[in-house]
Amino acid sequence: MKASGNMHGQLRVVQRWPFYLLPLIAALVVVEFFSGRSAGMAALIFLLLYLIFSLVWLFYWNNRITREIVEFASNFDRTQKAQMEELALPYALMSVTGEFVWMNKAFRAITEDKHYQKHICSIFPEVAERLPGPGESRSETLSFQDVAYQVDMKYLEAERPFISICMYDVTEHLEALTEIEDRKIVLGLIYVDNYEEVMKSTESVRQSLLAALIERKLNKYFSAYGGIVRKLDKDKFFFILTKKDLIRIQENRFSLLEDVKTLNIGNETAVTLSIGTGVDGDTIAANSEYARMAIDLCLGRGGDQAIVRTPEGSKFYGGKTQQQENNTRVKARIKAQALRELLVTKDQILVMGHKLSDIDSVGAAIGIYRAAKSLDKKTHIVLQDVTSSVRPLLQRFNGNPDYPEDLIVNRERALELLDDNTTVIMVDVNRPSYTECPELLNRAKSIVVLDHHRQCNEMVKNPTLSYIEPYASSACEMVAEILQYFADNLKLRPIEAEAIYAGIVIDTNNFMNKTGVRTFEAAAYLRRCGADMTRVRKMFRERMEDYRAKAETVSSVELFEGCFAFGVCPSKGIESPMIIGAQAANDLLDVIGVKASIIFTEYQDQIYISARSIDEVNVQLIMERLGGGGHLSTAGAQLRGCSVEDAKSLVKETIHQMMEEGAI
Repeated sequence: MKASGNMHGQLRVVQRWPFYLLPLIAALVVVEFFSGRSAGMAALIFLLLYLIFSLVWLFYWNNRITREIVEFASNFDRTQKAQMEELALPYALMSVTGEFVWMNKAFRAITEDKHYQKHICSIFPEVAERLPGPGESRSETLSFQDVAYQVDMKYLEAERPFISICMYDVTEHLEALTEIEDRKIVLGLIYVDNYEEVMKSTESVRQSLLAALIERKLNKYFSAYGGIVRKLDKDKFFFILTKKDLIRIQENRFSLLEDVKTLNIGNETAVTLSIGTGVDGDTIAANSEYARMAIDLCLGRGGDQAIVRTPEGSKFYGGKTQQQENNTRVKARIKAQALRELLVTKDQILVMGHKLSDIDSVGAAIGIYRAAKSLDKKTHIVLQDVTSSVRPLLQRFNGNPDYPEDLIVNRERALELLDDNTTVIMVDVNRPSYTECPELLNRAKSIVVLDHHRQCNEMVKNPTLSYIEPYASSACEMVAEILQYFADNLKLRPIEAEAIYAGIVIDTNNFMNKTGVRTFEAAAYLRRCGADMTRVRKMFRERMEDYRAKAETVSSVELFEGCFAFGVCPSKGIESPMIIGAQAANDLLDVIGVKASIIFTEYQDQIYISARSIDEVNVQLIMERLGGGGHLSTAGAQLRGCSVEDAKSLVKETIHQMMEEGAI
């Protein structure tokens, strides 16, 4: 409107410009009369002629110019309207509330049904709440009648404001992008987890046949999806396929993991695979690195699963079965020697477990303390909060003349002690955020990870030494094995052997869960070092308040889907309610019909979830969906910003979803 007013003012100046000179000419006439009568009369005649000319200009030429301008404007408006009407792009005007005011032929052709010509919601219901306001414009990609459009909307300022809408058919463009996405190259690695064990359980004359059948099974599976497989080693393979085919494989949840287990020509052990896949990297090299990271994570989680690695993270498939125990101690001996070689070069050792440490965490830390002291290294255990579950154990070390007063240090003191020649050793945990002091890991130059939990997406970057064995029953079992190969002169004291033994007892629930041959061998070693079962049992005695809390937890149990026991552990007046919840979860597995127990504990503005099972349900997969982790039969998670009932609902929804997917 302002621009239109300016135009009118400029046109008025053009129309009246002769009259703007009249005062000047009149002044000249007066001056000429003072000069002389004849000059004045001549000037007056000129003034009269100029006045006549001005009047003619005003009433004739001016009107003619005005008519031509009006005619041009009218023709231009009709031309513009005709062009908008015939415009190939669908274009329309709407009121600010979304009602259509005008639309061109192309727009009407799309909305042939008059029902669609009333309101924008009849075409794109989703934009009703997203119409542009004053000074705004919006652009979205929407679909109507199986056609994809880029919809551009703009608010038009006027006395009566409108919203213009222009649509571009981008179907072919999006299809091209989809095709490019589908054709992305996917790289993957396949490892036969238990190749040696399978071959040992097969007659020698049939071993080559079994190896050929495994290779044939892989080739047949991936060729059905348009991929190719190449053998790298006797138990390692490499494959290539497209992202479109990978999506199909993901929809079938990598059925190869189960198919390969059906191979049986007399082998007593079923074949299991680890599959690591890399996709969506910027380059082929990036996808190759993702595949390597994925296969490493597979092996760190116990194998028998597939992992798809992308820049955003990892997706897990399989992993439902318990990893078969490896009875060889070669790996433990190699890791023990590597740990010794590392510690020899360091001046100081800091050992820490997870937050709210349990006996397995503290027992493993004490074992590492003894290993480091055998090398005469200054060693400290980082422990912030002493829970009731570990207090009886630590009381045996406090004030003991055989141990320094600063054996246990808090986070602040640990950060003060840390220097460039210090090694930080994580025990019973592999997630940085779950440790007693994550900041230690950020500052430390050398980090060692010793854990028996399955790895997840969150892990320590570039540790100096990593020993993660999901087959192990506990961190204390792993440490007991390491100590046997660490040094010939290493001798555990009975108090230390009992601490490590107690950790094994706790994590195996008195040797009933995840107990293998090596578990009993570790226990036998600790017994030889002087561990006394009576003293260990006394450490496990509970306070009456804790015993009542456990009974209250069991009494609160409700069954979900007929086999999942959900309970709530009270925390008021209880020093370590998470420990009570975990113990109650273990006890509930003795109930007939219970396949898994899940206990919720609200403590310090968090919901702690303890999940336990025997062998029918992989609770670790459930907890991973909630950001936690653990083992097939022992897992947990922590939730913030929700109530116990909210946490229950979330777990139920997760279980429902996983049952529909066939993930559990």
